[in-house]
Amino acid sequence: MNRIVKPTFVAAVLALASLGFARSPARAPAPVRVSVAGLRAEYLADPVGIDAVRPRLSWRLATDVRNTMQAAYEVQVALSEGDLVRGAHLLWDSGRVESPASVFVPYAGPAGQSATRYWWRVRVWTAAGDVSPWSAPAYWETGLLHPSDWTAKWIGTPASPADTGETPSPLLRRDFTLHGRVARARLYVTSLGLYRTYIDGRRVGDDELAPGWTSYHHRLAYATYDVTALVRDGANTVGAMLGDGWYRGYLGFDHGRGLYGDRRALLLQLDVRYADGRTQTVVSDGSWTYADGPVRSADIYDGETYDARLERAGWDAPRYRDSTWKAVAVMAAPAARLVAPVAPPVKRVMELKPVSVTRAPDGEWLFDLGQNEVGWARLRASGPRGTAVTMRFGEVLDHDGNLYTGNLRRARQTDRYVMKGGGPETYEPHFTYHGFRYVALSGLPGTPDASTVTGIVVSSDLEQTGTFVTSDTMLNKLQHNIVWGQRGNFLSVPTDCPQRDERLGWTGDAQVFAPTAAFDMNVNGFLANWLADVAIDQHADGSLPWVIPNPMGGDSTDKAGTAGWGDAAVIVPWTLYLAYGDSALLARQYPSMRAWVDFEARQAGPSGVWRPGWQFGDWLAYHSTDAGYPGATTGTDLIATAYLAHSADLVARSARVLGDAADAAKYAALFEKERAAFDREFVTPAGRVGENTQTAYALALQFGLLPDSLRGTAGNRLAADVRLHDDHLTTGFLGTPNLLDALTRTGHLDVAYKLLLQRTYPSWLYPITRGATTMWERWDGIEPDGSFEDPSMNSFNHYAFGAVGSWMYRTIGGIAPDPEHPGYEHSIIAPDVGGGLDSARTSVVTPYGRLGSAWRIAGRTFTLDVTVPPNTWASVTLRNTTPDRVREGGRVLAGDPGVRGVRQAGADVVVDVGSGEYRFGVGADAP
Repeated sequence: MNRIVKPTFVAAVLALASLGFARSPARAPAPVRVSVAGLRAEYLADPVGIDAVRPRLSWRLATDVRNTMQAAYEVQVALSEGDLVRGAHLLWDSGRVESPASVFVPYAGPAGQSATRYWWRVRVWTAAGDVSPWSAPAYWETGLLHPSDWTAKWIGTPASPADTGETPSPLLRRDFTLHGRVARARLYVTSLGLYRTYIDGRRVGDDELAPGWTSYHHRLAYATYDVTALVRDGANTVGAMLGDGWYRGYLGFDHGRGLYGDRRALLLQLDVRYADGRTQTVVSDGSWTYADGPVRSADIYDGETYDARLERAGWDAPRYRDSTWKAVAVMAAPAARLVAPVAPPVKRVMELKPVSVTRAPDGEWLFDLGQNEVGWARLRASGPRGTAVTMRFGEVLDHDGNLYTGNLRRARQTDRYVMKGGGPETYEPHFTYHGFRYVALSGLPGTPDASTVTGIVVSSDLEQTGTFVTSDTMLNKLQHNIVWGQRGNFLSVPTDCPQRDERLGWTGDAQVFAPTAAFDMNVNGFLANWLADVAIDQHADGSLPWVIPNPMGGDSTDKAGTAGWGDAAVIVPWTLYLAYGDSALLARQYPSMRAWVDFEARQAGPSGVWRPGWQFGDWLAYHSTDAGYPGATTGTDLIATAYLAHSADLVARSARVLGDAADAAKYAALFEKERAAFDREFVTPAGRVGENTQTAYALALQFGLLPDSLRGTAGNRLAADVRLHDDHLTTGFLGTPNLLDALTRTGHLDVAYKLLLQRTYPSWLYPITRGATTMWERWDGIEPDGSFEDPSMNSFNHYAFGAVGSWMYRTIGGIAPDPEHPGYEHSIIAPDVGGGLDSARTSVVTPYGRLGSAWRIAGRTFTLDVTVPPNTWASVTLRNTTPDRVREGGRVLAGDPGVRGVRQAGADVVVDVGSGEYRFGVGADAP
């Protein structure tokens, strides 16, 4: 009905308006003091194709207001972005939830359905009463959650006696027709071996070496691609190229082949939804055809041979004549479970230009990329048809200036390209990768230049979260080398090396390096993926293979059950819990952790001393030729017993986190038993530990195995041994990560700095003096006289000794998570200055945002800049001072906004601060 307003009322309103009373002045909107960004589902931003039906959601607060803590949140989820923005037809609305949680918050709506995109947003309330706007919409999309969702068949080339050897990479194709405007198209694909897929002449995705390496007998990752923009109404073609990869190619130091299987295969499903709601599915099945392609051979270790004369132009596009192609074979499905990946894929992460192009004495052209990298080279050149160009790859040059390949063992690491002629050609390999700094090129007509070869750097696509820069250029180079070692070896799995015929997921290397890795890069999803295979490949008796994934079989008595290596099952999950607060991952891995410790305990038996079985011990420890010092050989029984105690301690702590009081008590008792056994067997009343080596003291001190009365004595003995060796280390893979911490925590910070800054062999900086741009496997990969170490085991890209990076972040930078508040919910900022450094700048992107520490010394004044992300707090330690001598932003600490508390802790001052940026000063001219 119409509403009639009486004239007298209208007149009154007009009269009020004339006096300025009819409309109040517009009120300015309240300033936005907090916002929400960085939305993630599980470990990824806007993931497409995950298999979590109720993913955990995370977000970050952004604000310039100090001491900002989240008090409550609200999450909304909808099936379309439009509905979400309008707040209509919501699938789930959490309502206001009184909680500070912003990391790994469980989605509690209806369980996810296959192939569905879920849009979500979040807003927060702070403890100060501010409310954020809704975040920008984000999404997660599920993959194919059930085996019944797959209608595709496994296909490949027909079985042949040649399957056991190297054969050309097949091309597989199928034409199909779409009828109408496409609203959405998803391609789900995986393979036995490696794959690349194409639609209508364009490559699908930008990932490399897909589907990556998992325990193929048990888990096989599939990828989901949004290909809506690639398909069209009418004729289309989907194609795939298959390579051997880890599945079928050479693998392992035994140079085995086909350790997972002999036949490459493809599983592919294209699901199309039209604008009018109709659907269509195109799958791999018996209607596909195949033919050999130009990739004549491709192997992870040996490289790729590509004959451009055999290219089949247009093979992956409509209207290609494939009448000579053969029918594919439909194959039985493997037993492995199909899983969506939680780790970022392998991608090209950067390109390197040569710093020099020279002619080697043997006649090859040498391209020096200036950096030991992992990936391959892009070739750009011209030549007559049939010209064969060879590229060999190596990390260093020999004494004559030629490419050195002795340390590759049987890996050929060689790419060959046969030209088709007719103009400039560009080539990159498809199914291999190399570890190299130098490219040796031969067979190319004419004289190449710097544009002929470009280094393509390949790695798992991990966010670099850490920064570490000091006033010492050699330390900065060490950090550079650590990061590049991680970048090259974190390729689908954490490998030991990227160049020789090995490249395996060695468990010992991973466990010692994991704390450093979690500073340098976001490795939560990457190592969570690897840990899934750790649990799957673990033997029934709880022992762990040396390498994961484990392609070599064996049991607890064969390449398995080794202290320090098998302990990766315990140490790596605990490390991720501390760095990211991922308690769900800790719970998932807990049965594996417990099984390993139970295995260790059985090996030790009633005595508590673990003696039987093969042990690597303190692998690659320094061995002197000095007759008065026969070598830093630490007993394997000491090392094994120490690790048993340490892992028992970590399992007890994990049980407490997970609320299992019985297990917490059980494994705490086991730790005490092992500590007593260690002291009884290896520690004298005078405080001598084992063979009196640096590793013996480092493990005993760091694992908490000594009585308090002997810790000081053991620390003194450790420092004395370092001085005995003129401030050099003698430790190997297991002692090195604990060495500097053991010195620092027993009052020998000066000795720790001397070790770190030592430039002569053996030391961390010695390889840099020899031109290293990555970490070396051995302290003396290149001897002081210039000769090479044993070529059978001499990698120049091996991250294990880079484990010192964790100490650098925590001690020089002063940044560490609080184990009682993991994931940097509460952070420790406590730099220890020494070594003649006058500045250090360190940061790490935590789950909550950037945490930073930057200190400098000018005259007698120490300045420390601290950045604490919102929704967290930090305890800042200032050494050897009192509260009255400390200033923050030029103010005394009392009443400082953001400062929660101040206390004297011995000789130091500890300031508890909320989020924000702070500048602390101590000294005569403190800012």
